[in-house]
Amino acid sequence: MQKMAELLGLRDECGEGTLGAPALAGSCLADNRLNLDVYPDGCRRFLQLFKEQRGGVVQVEFLRLSSNDCLLDTTLGSLPHLKHLKSMVLKGGHARDEFGSYQHGSLTSLPPDFGNLRCLTHLDLSFNRFSTLPSCILHLPSLRVLLVSHNSLVTLPEDFGCLSKLTFFSAMKNQLKDLPQSIGELSMLQDLDLSENALELLPEEIGNLHNCTELDLSGNCLSSIPDSLANLKSLRRLHLHSNLLVTVPASLASLPNLSRLDLQNNCLRAIPAEIQALPFVHVRGNPLGETEPSPQAGNCKASAAVCSAQLFPHSAQHGVDGFTVTSEGCRVVLACGIHFYFPPGAASDPLRIYFRSLMPDPQWVKLRHHDVLLSRVLELQPHGVQFQQEVQIWMPYISPQTPQQHEVVVRTFSGQSWSDLRTRVKQKRKSKKCVAHCCVLHFSWFLVVSRLVQNECRVPAEGTLLFSSVDPNIKVIFPPGVTTEPRSVKLQVLPVSAEEIEEITANAGCRASPLLYLSQDSTVDFLKPVRIQLPLPPGVTGLNLDRSRLHILHGDLEGQTWNDITSEVVLEFTHLYAVFEVTHFSWYWLWYTTKTYIGGIAKKVYERLRLYQVNFIALQRKKDPEQVLLQCVPKHKVDPVLKKLQDRYRGPEPSDMVEMFEGEQFFAAFERGISIDMDRPDCVDGRLSFIFYSHLKNMKEIYVTSPVDRKGQAVKGQVSFYRGAVPDSIPEDASRRRKGPDSLWLATLPIKLPQLKPRWDENPSPLYGFSFPPLNLGNAETGYLTQANLLSIARRVGGDWQSIGLNLGLTYQQIERIGYNNREDLNKQILDMLFSWAQQNSEDPDCVSKLITAMKESGRQDIADEVEAIIELGRQKYSESIRRVGLEPGSSTEDSAIAMM
Repeated sequence: MQKMAELLGLRDECGEGTLGAPALAGSCLADNRLNLDVYPDGCRRFLQLFKEQRGGVVQVEFLRLSSNDCLLDTTLGSLPHLKHLKSMVLKGGHARDEFGSYQHGSLTSLPPDFGNLRCLTHLDLSFNRFSTLPSCILHLPSLRVLLVSHNSLVTLPEDFGCLSKLTFFSAMKNQLKDLPQSIGELSMLQDLDLSENALELLPEEIGNLHNCTELDLSGNCLSSIPDSLANLKSLRRLHLHSNLLVTVPASLASLPNLSRLDLQNNCLRAIPAEIQALPFVHVRGNPLGETEPSPQAGNCKASAAVCSAQLFPHSAQHGVDGFTVTSEGCRVVLACGIHFYFPPGAASDPLRIYFRSLMPDPQWVKLRHHDVLLSRVLELQPHGVQFQQEVQIWMPYISPQTPQQHEVVVRTFSGQSWSDLRTRVKQKRKSKKCVAHCCVLHFSWFLVVSRLVQNECRVPAEGTLLFSSVDPNIKVIFPPGVTTEPRSVKLQVLPVSAEEIEEITANAGCRASPLLYLSQDSTVDFLKPVRIQLPLPPGVTGLNLDRSRLHILHGDLEGQTWNDITSEVVLEFTHLYAVFEVTHFSWYWLWYTTKTYIGGIAKKVYERLRLYQVNFIALQRKKDPEQVLLQCVPKHKVDPVLKKLQDRYRGPEPSDMVEMFEGEQFFAAFERGISIDMDRPDCVDGRLSFIFYSHLKNMKEIYVTSPVDRKGQAVKGQVSFYRGAVPDSIPEDASRRRKGPDSLWLATLPIKLPQLKPRWDENPSPLYGFSFPPLNLGNAETGYLTQANLLSIARRVGGDWQSIGLNLGLTYQQIERIGYNNREDLNKQILDMLFSWAQQNSEDPDCVSKLITAMKESGRQDIADEVEAIIELGRQKYSESIRRVGLEPGSSTEDSAIAMM
């Protein structure tokens, strides 16, 4: 051991060694322990140590290595030689990705001779990539503790029970669907953790674990548990929360040592009286007392007693997909992550439901001040149909970054106005994705937004008190007699930091309280003044207050005009608060400054609080420079986005920072010898149209060309970004500044097209020796893809042809044969792949939708958009031709034709 310490750089008599610093002696090697997972090159250190001091290394009893180490595979072959090893840790999770998530290790298997470690009692393989448990583990006769959590295990070996000495087993956060019957043979097992898996049933043999003291089955899909659990007389803690349990055996109450029973968030409508009487049972989040099966709000696992349908929609006619709901009810899961739960009896007769996902259009998606859009628009048809019972909807959304002062709600459109629904939010345990849950009785349009936290109350004639949950120091006091009829009042608060005020005003002496917004459902002012309490601005107290510097500002509903009403109200002060009275509601803001005219400053600050700092990026795909990715990215996201794209794209540095409003339109124009397809639906006067939403992807990938004669030369062009329409609620001054000739331009980035290759469709005669028969993929009603269309698509495929071919359904053998037969020419490979598939599927009416799906799955959204645009154009031409000859449904020509028959 002394020689090993010397090799590891742990010599006390000198300052440094060959492999490490003396300060790490305790964490690296202590007696018979070798802790190398603290080093990024721990495996290299182990291999060098094993090579130079093998005799000492094989005596080690405790070993820790990181499975994130790139040399782990090489190291594994040496580990079975450590015959005295008692504890071995080969965990991942020692590294994080750019988003802060733990990275799983690389282990997927273990060498067979691992089973020769006869002394091994403790094995930790957590945070790896095992899909099956290595068989060599079953040959470890002394194993007592086994951890395989955070892997991808689907099942356990049938003879898992042969680990007869096992006392602790953790397989949490895997994908286990069932358990082997032999698990009941683990007679010495004391702790069993199977939480956050996909278990649907438990074997009766689990009741044979007589020494088990803690059993964790939470976060699974269990609808029932076996009565044999009542045989676990040693059990102290039983965790069954977050399942689909509809019943629990009353015999659990007889367990003599049980001190905790978790049944939260299940589907229990009734609980046996014996269990309900236990002082340590937890049952919150169950539909107790309900007569119909109902999933818990926010829980995307619907009741197991209700039939389940799962849909994976593809491109359908007019962009609408559908499913049928019967009186029996069902659960529907869309491929985009949206969940529905239709309880039994919600629809009295079979009803066809249609849905589609729409990009938000600011012309009809009206955001309020400080709202943030978190999802696309979901349209559900038929509109206005009344359900007999509430239908539950779970909509995924992008988590906002300011949760303290904002809350997430589902907003629905009635056809005339938008309103917010009562919403509950939840983060999925495994995927960490956020979902918003709401209940509705009819269908229309839905989206998810983040709004300022809203507190509301009903004000009776007797008066009441309303305070902010964001800042409880903000209170609104309604005295008796303030109204004759009850009315609803809403309160929202926007905290503004002193740093923000100083940065915007460039004045360290300006300070302000939180911004208060009050609204009511009546147009009549209150009969008596309403008292408002606001905290004094930061750093100001009643002791050092200079009243001449304090201003109460009243803003209109749009925040465009701020009036100083200090002289119009009676101000009272305490040590921490200012109190004043008003009779009508709007924005109120308390400022402390030496400035005389504060309204203009407040207006400027209010406007800036609604602006986002963004950068534009323009990148070209490395394999195909004519494919350009454009994106508008919030400033704080630029570096992560570029890091994610750098392997596939190259381009100039991002643009300088500019400021934009949520929902603001802007355009991208290609200039100086570069152009795009003008027939694109999102192309307006030769420019690409974008709508900026801070939490949605403002990204498009398009194919650019040079219409001028390049004569084999490269083209140095550019893309410029210009302002477009601004949302209706933007302050007048800001809107006016965006309309001037000098304010429309935002940024310009260079785009360079390399030397032009011959176009396949400019000289169709050679076509590299290929001869293609006429093709018409699709059908007349939706539009065809012709040979010319496929040639245009083929020009843009580039090096992704193999991935696209596999996603189209071609076999690996076909891909390899195409690559070998045309190994000298990428263009021939692409043409051969694409037209081989087209000829095989020319009779398939869904072949066009399959082509679109394959492009999306291959990361070629730009080509998918082009195909969809071609199909849409064909659909429009077909409809026009039908209308022109008078054969549309319901036309007089059609009626006459039918009559003649």
